Amino acid sequence: MLQSCGNPWLLLAEHNLFDSNFSGAAFEVDAHTVLHWLIEAAEQLRAFSASFLCDLHLEQLQLDEVYAVLRDIKAGEISDDEALRRLERSPSWVWTAMDPTSKLLVVVDVGNRTLAMAQSVVHQVVQGLAPGCVPLFLTDGFTESATALLTHCGQWVQPSRRQDKGPPPKPRWTPLPQLLYVQVVTTVRLRRLVRVRHRVMFGTLEAVEQVLSACGWQIQTALVERLNLDIRQRVAAIGRRVNTLCQGEDSLLDQLGLFEVYHNLVLPHTSLRQPLLIPEVTNGRGSTRVWRPCTPAMAAGVTDHVWTLKEMLLYRVPPWPQPQAR
Repeated sequence: MLQSCGNPWLLLAEHNLFDSNFSGAAFEVDAHTVLHWLIEAAEQLRAFSASFLCDLHLEQLQLDEVYAVLRDIKAGEISDDEALRRLERSPSWVWTAMDPTSKLLVVVDVGNRTLAMAQSVVHQVVQGLAPGCVPLFLTDGFTESATALLTHCGQWVQPSRRQDKGPPPKPRWTPLPQLLYVQVVTTVRLRRLVRVRHRVMFGTLEAVEQVLSACGWQIQTALVERLNLDIRQRVAAIGRRVNTLCQGEDSLLDQLGLFEVYHNLVLPHTSLRQPLLIPEVTNGRGSTRVWRPCTPAMAAGVTDHVWTLKEMLLYRVPPWPQPQAR
């Protein structure tokens, strides 16, 4: 954990946290020192985020995956073009889960597009939810997501007997009655969207539309896809056309950990701002302030104010409850 307010990392974090063209030489700081600070800051911010993002009451969640540029080889052994060609054959993916109502980024992780990774992401989502909370899930057409959701949001049910004789039927693992899950399957031809289909996996279409109608929305995953654009713009390793290739999943996870807390607790969103009952006078000759800035964490009820990176880096995370010794 960072111990001193005089650490120059705090200044770098405030101004160059997501700068893809950051150069340590411009601040007379060695690149290895910056990498060491990045690892320390990521560990602190991950613990900070885990202590806040728990017992969440969410109405719906949108999940998506976006590919990332990873390179686990030494610099100079192959060209960037060859690395990109290898990327197309075996890409790695950044998995995200967000609450579209509050814009809260609940989970961000890195891994291949497999059932095991889908299980891991859904497990993290379920751990952050309040007991008994089963939101509406919206994803793309990745078929393994249904299996992952059924694994974590299901229950054993004993079927009734159909015959008087013979062994009783075996219990079956079925989805919870309140589980609603829809896949948004898109068809793209020549880089153009030509078709969108809605595939109701669990629940009924009427129940899904009833949940969305409370917000005036339709079945879509547009908000999590917009979040993926923010990640591409702020995390250089995920940009489509950048000359920065991440060295591995650990380094990418450190960058994504910084983005997660920055998005949730530091950056106010215009669509979430709240009107002030009494306008506040600003310094100087500017107009009065009529809006209260609001972050996704504030909209979700996790916190009551806008945080700064300096406050989070110096925040003392309370210890987790330890099991009692017997």
